[in-house]
Amino acid sequence: MKCGKPLRTDTEEYCPDCREHGSYLNCGLNLWMHREPVAGALYRFKYHNRRSFGKIFACELAEHYRSQISNWEIEQIIPIPLHRSRMRKRGFNQAEIIARELSDATGISVCTNALFRIRKTAPQKSLGRKKRQANLQGAFAVSKTWKPCRNALLIDDIYTTGATLNKAAKMLRMAGVQNVYFLTISIGQGI
Repeated sequence: MKCGKPLRTDTEEYCPDCREHGSYLNCGLNLWMHREPVAGALYRFKYHNRRSFGKIFACELAEHYRSQISNWEIEQIIPIPLHRSRMRKRGFNQAEIIARELSDATGISVCTNALFRIRKTAPQKSLGRKKRQANLQGAFAVSKTWKPCRNALLIDDIYTTGATLNKAAKMLRMAGVQNVYFLTISIGQGI
């Protein structure tokens, strides 16, 4: 298992996405399937300023995956960044809120100045698999002043095709991170 999507049969090791597309991610886990009531809660969190939901989500991540985070020997928690224009519009980065709360719950440092979104991209939710990949070309960069850790944990709210997390992981690996893992609140069933 690599992304956490449900498998069709007990004999499958990877979902179709992980089988067909290479990945810079070692492994990842998700709390819930992206359907109600989770989908509605995430929507309110992101678009209706329910920042307090971030603490609830992070506590659930810590409760369910504390031992896995320890097994992965995570050294830094890195949230998927927003482009500065989207950050100005929304007023906060939901992944950063979750990452900071998870840091508080686990004692692992959060790093918000390692990974940057340098190109404004269209919202991924409106795009299919191939367009998601193209949309993210050149979207991320790593700070030249950041010292890479050995094992990093990316945090995002939703995993659909994994395009965003994979592009971010690629940049971290190019900067010298050996292993990139991820946690998300929910996972879609694919596009």
